[in-house]
Amino acid sequence: MLGRTANGLYWMFRYIERAENIARLVDAGQRMSLTRSDAVDDDWDGVLQSAGVREAYDEVHNKLTGTDAIDYLMRDRSNPSSVMSCIEYGRNNARMVRTALTRDTWEATNECWIELKSLLGKKLKTAELPETIDVIKRRAGLIRGAFHGSMLRNELYNFARIGTFIERADNTARILDVKYYVLLPSVSHVGSSLDNAQWESILRSVSAHRAYKWAYDPEYKPANIADFLILNGQMPRSLAYCYEKIVSNIGYLSAEHEKKLPAHDTAEAIRQSLQKLTIKRIMDQGLHEFLEDFVAHNNKLGAEISDGYRFYE
Repeated sequence: MLGRTANGLYWMFRYIERAENIARLVDAGQRMSLTRSDAVDDDWDGVLQSAGVREAYDEVHNKLTGTDAIDYLMRDRSNPSSVMSCIEYGRNNARMVRTALTRDTWEATNECWIELKSLLGKKLKTAELPETIDVIKRRAGLIRGAFHGSMLRNELYNFARIGTFIERADNTARILDVKYYVLLPSVSHVGSSLDNAQWESILRSVSAHRAYKWAYDPEYKPANIADFLILNGQMPRSLAYCYEKIVSNIGYLSAEHEKKLPAHDTAEAIRQSLQKLTIKRIMDQGLHEFLEDFVAHNNKLGAEISDGYRFYE
């Protein structure tokens, strides 16, 4: 396969996944904001930091407000990570590799772009935000469903899946990290109903509220929620699950090309480290520090895949 085609598929699915997850991040920020009686615009500082766009936001806006932060994350074209920018980049990549996609996948992608272009064509009102986020999640799910249900399981499929799970792992880590940035009013609130409500908001933002109750006690416990989203291999958005999928798909590429690259060793090393960890060790190390370290290693893997498979040649 040409590196250009692999690059187009890989990034098409990274952008679609990122669009959905930025919407989920906004959802997490909005839900957490609503748990606080004294909610202030500064609460959105944590959401912007988790999205990695805090400094870029300041270049566009003189003051931090919730309304502007949501607009910047959802529809600002000057933000390359906004939902609208990601959908547009994803559709452009799909068009570039149009002949490598099934008709169902292309149509789902194009229809997503058309609907969101209309929905996000104007500034959103607060009341419109939940429905808009639902549309983004639904459209992204349709693209994945069309792709999953109609594509051959060949290297085209593998590159798309690797892109999906590298991006999903990055975004799950960032959504979880929002809890670190959105501080409680005081240390005495740790373990309080407010603390638990904020952790519950994290679960709801990744659509894992019911699944958590199937896997753990009905009571919300921070350590259990962190365990669920980091180490539980049955949870499709957990870091452990993402790395099982990355390693299996990159393994198929290794067999296909009869060649092992540095990316294979990095992916396997990250998977093994997740298998050996316990949530107690992560909490003792510091959740924020662990997540920062994970995102750095995940980015390293992405760069190695890009270099190893010559995406830009």
